[in-house]
Amino acid sequence: MSSDNRPSLMWGAASDRGRRRKINEDAYLAENGVFLVADGMGGHDAGDIASATALGALSFLLEAETIEPELVDVLVDVAQKEVRAIETGPKGRGAGTTLTGAVLAYVDGAPYWLVVNVGDSRTYLLSNGELEQMSVDHSEVQELVDAGMLTAEEARHHPRRNVITRALGGPDEADADFRYVPVEAHERILVCSDGLTAELDDEQIREILLAIPDPGNAAQELVDRALEAGGRDNVTVLVVDVTGVPHDTDGVTAEREHDVVPGGRRLMEDTQPRSGG
Repeated sequence: MSSDNRPSLMWGAASDRGRRRKINEDAYLAENGVFLVADGMGGHDAGDIASATALGALSFLLEAETIEPELVDVLVDVAQKEVRAIETGPKGRGAGTTLTGAVLAYVDGAPYWLVVNVGDSRTYLLSNGELEQMSVDHSEVQELVDAGMLTAEEARHHPRRNVITRALGGPDEADADFRYVPVEAHERILVCSDGLTAELDDEQIREILLAIPDPGNAAQELVDRALEAGGRDNVTVLVVDVTGVPHDTDGVTAEREHDVVPGGRRLMEDTQPRSGG
């Protein structure tokens, strides 16, 4: 894809093991239009290896000339097989990880975010001051919310809020959800592990994202606030700003539809904040 047709991006990242975990089982990939977070599942052996393995499989996207759901789907399959193959010893319960994020893709030459998700890590879009969750949690409590049996606030404190229904490395197929979201200037993407959303609600997250212009500082502030609120889990945050979009795509990206991909089967370690473009 010609560089003349690429949106201008700036991003920042922050990650911490939290106040109760011995190691950081989260990992992230933030480079060349690929922004992904993987959360090695708590209670599973080799969660840190699982998250790194999953992102290793998806790192092929960094070299791809064009990115489509079919390619991401194939790489998710590769990640599933590689995570499932991780040795955890005779008493091991198996390694596993979530995966979520946004990948820069193109439809008829126009830039789109291709949002991918397996598990309960989340991808959000901040647009015109409003924060919208682009991913859907694959969890027991989300199923109860969808069925009208729990409110979103009740789900945040439910005793089974950490039980997920899909993950890479599990015995079942890890069907991922995909969604296309048009790229527009002055919008912000947030990708995070559930260590953030378990401690801060969406309104608190929105206020921080609106208050801090620099993406690296915003990412670090979100992590710091999660730690202050308890830091019960690893927490990883990517903040991506769209600072400019080519004029010849304005007519396409003005339509704010968040389309699920038709026919789609499936829809790092501690580090200092960093920014890039």
